[in-house]
Amino acid sequence: MLLLMTVGGWAQRMVVSGTVVDADTREPVGGASVSMGSLAVVTNDDGFFTLKSSTAGDELVVSHLGYVSQRIVLAEQPDGPLLVALKTAAIQLQEVLVTGGDARQLVLAAIEHIPQNYSAVPELYHCFYREKVMKRQNYICVAEGVVDVYKTAYRRSIVHDRTAIRKGRRLMSQKASDTLGVKVQGGPNYAVLLDVVKNDEFLLEAGELDLYELKMELPTMLRGRPQYVVSLAPRLTADYALYYGKLYIDQETLAFTRAELELDMRDIVKATRALLVKKPLGLRFRPKEMSLVIDYRTGTDGVTRLSYLRTTMRFNCDWRRRLFATSFAAFCEMAVTSTSGEDVQPIRGRASFDQRDAFFDRVDYFRDPAFWEDYNIIEPTESLDKAVSRLLKRRFF
Repeated sequence: MLLLMTVGGWAQRMVVSGTVVDADTREPVGGASVSMGSLAVVTNDDGFFTLKSSTAGDELVVSHLGYVSQRIVLAEQPDGPLLVALKTAAIQLQEVLVTGGDARQLVLAAIEHIPQNYSAVPELYHCFYREKVMKRQNYICVAEGVVDVYKTAYRRSIVHDRTAIRKGRRLMSQKASDTLGVKVQGGPNYAVLLDVVKNDEFLLEAGELDLYELKMELPTMLRGRPQYVVSLAPRLTADYALYYGKLYIDQETLAFTRAELELDMRDIVKATRALLVKKPLGLRFRPKEMSLVIDYRTGTDGVTRLSYLRTTMRFNCDWRRRLFATSFAAFCEMAVTSTSGEDVQPIRGRASFDQRDAFFDRVDYFRDPAFWEDYNIIEPTESLDKAVSRLLKRRFF
């Protein structure tokens, strides 16, 4: 009887996988959103995804910035992995809502609409998180896990927002030359700190906006909906590094749907303060890039929520007296796979991930092949899969 129950439980689980490509070029589309009901994942850089559900779903929705969203009725698809070809969206220019196309007034109007567009109650986000570090072209560190993010209502600040690690694993190169002891900004708390809509001190506070020149750009499509696009660039100087980038605003609801930002690297000292947490004495650190993508998705309930976050940091390091510097890159990626909104309890005490903690130090070793079980994750790219295999062999054999 127990065996029959187990088989029945597995039979109810639904797994859908496939690859998303550009309909014209057939190139893979990385970072595309793939959702089924309340569950969601994103494609990796190879355009591949896997979505797991405990109940059978009827429809898959695939979307990406600048493409026409595609709805796929699963019952009509053949067995095996899907191939989803997204067509480029043709944008018809519409009248700008704000008189004269005033970008600042549009952003201020979107800020005023935050309470009605985003959650008015606390929610718990269930997320997949991955961070990677590369030395030149080789991976030297990979850590990933399932995390919970507690968010208070968007009418409140981020003071009580917390992150907790539910499950995680790590793998690091054992070569002494790959160990730098450098710590840069990152970690699961980025889902709290970089939520540009909720953490207004980051960008959307009135005093912060005064530092930027805002400009209306050509509109685009995101998840089948027309978007205003506002570019921003530093207009004044501050005691800290500012950003270049774009804000995407839904033309109908005025919800912020996406932010693409890149740190101003012209002042190396300010840029270093933004990236570097600590380094060994005598090591020279030179930042080269810090870019961010913050994505939001509107649910069937009409509420817009954080859905995806990615950071890229590139920097050079060398010890004094060395002739050439070594290039490094650090990547963080987080996808919200589902959301809970009923009887949500705050994350407290030791379960909370402290901003001073390193994710790598709070998780277990990278070994169990069935580690993720029924969790939804961002599938590893082929290059990352190969790198993990090499690092595992190097450690054990």
